[in-house]
Amino acid sequence: MTPYRDAPASAGPGCTALLMVNLGTPEAATPGAVRRYLAEFLHDHRVVELTRWLWCPILHFVILPLRSGKVARNYATVWMPEGSPLMVHTRRLVQKLQHSLPDVCVRMAMRYGQPSVASVLRALEAEGMTRLLVMPLYPQYSASTSAAVLDAVTREIGGWRRVPELRFIADYHDDAGWLDAQEARIRAHWDLHGRADKLLFSFHGLPQRFERAGDPYPRQCEAGTRALVARLGLAEGEWLMTYQSRFGREAWLEPATDKTLEALGRDGLRSVDVVCPGFAVDCLETLEEIAVQNAELFRHAGGGELRYISALNDEPGHVAALAGLAQRHLQGWPH
Repeated sequence: MTPYRDAPASAGPGCTALLMVNLGTPEAATPGAVRRYLAEFLHDHRVVELTRWLWCPILHFVILPLRSGKVARNYATVWMPEGSPLMVHTRRLVQKLQHSLPDVCVRMAMRYGQPSVASVLRALEAEGMTRLLVMPLYPQYSASTSAAVLDAVTREIGGWRRVPELRFIADYHDDAGWLDAQEARIRAHWDLHGRADKLLFSFHGLPQRFERAGDPYPRQCEAGTRALVARLGLAEGEWLMTYQSRFGREAWLEPATDKTLEALGRDGLRSVDVVCPGFAVDCLETLEEIAVQNAELFRHAGGGELRYISALNDEPGHVAALAGLAQRHLQGWPH
C-alpha cells in the first residue's frame, strides 16, 4: 500500500497559489472555544520548547483550566459582529490581495484553529495547484511563528503524491513597501491627533533563550524599528522599543512593554503613542492588551493618555506592499 495520497481526480488545470497564514483565533469568545484553541497553540513544540512529558500535564491540568475563562472574557471585549478581529481583518486583507493578484489563487489559513493549513492546501490541490508561495503574516521571522507555518505546510504536502513547487517568504521586516505603509500609518495618526510625547514600538515577546539559540527575531525587530525611526525623523529620547505578552516565569526579551509604561507613568508622561509593527492585523494582543490593559497601567501609574495606533489591517498601503512582495517572489514561474 502506498504511503502517499493520490491526487484528486477532479483537479483542474495547473495554478499558482499564494497562501497567507496568520496565527489563528478561537472560533468564539467562550471558555470552551478558547481552551481548544490554546490547547493546539501551546502544544506546538515551536511555541513551547519543553519536553512533552513535563509540559503536557502543566498545560492541560493547570494552564488551560485557569486561563481559558479569563482569556475568553478578554476576547469578548474586542469581538466583532463578524467574529474575532484577527479573523475579520485577515479575511478582508486576503480578499483585497486577491483583487490585486487576479492571476493567482490567494487563500487564507490559520496556523492554529480554522481554516487550517491542511484543509486549505487540500482545497487548492483539488483546484489543480502546481505552484505554491507561502507568506506567513509575520513581518519578523521567528522559529516560533514563521517556522511553525512551514512545519504545517510541509507536514501536509509531504504526504501528497504530487508535491507542488514551493516557495516560502521567511520575513519582510525591511521591505520598502511595508516600511512605507507603516510610516504612512503613523503619520496619518499624527495628522489626526498630533504627536504624543513619545512613540513606543511594542513587539510580541520571546524567551531570551530563543535569541541565544540563534533566533533572529529581536535583531529584525530592532532593524525595522531603526528604519522607521529614521524615516520619521525621530531623535533619541522621542521613541522606545519594548516587548509585550510575556508568558511563564522564565526570562523574556526586555524591556517589557508593561513595565516600561508603568515607569513612564511614574515619570508623569502626559501622552504616549503605541504602535505594534509585528502584528499584520489587529487582534487580542493589540486591541485588548495594549489599548485597554496597558493603557490602564499607564494611567494608574500616573501617566496621561495612551493612544494605540492601529495595525495596517486591510489599508491600501498594506495591500500594495504585500502584493508587491508576492509578485517579486513569484517571478520566474511560468504562467
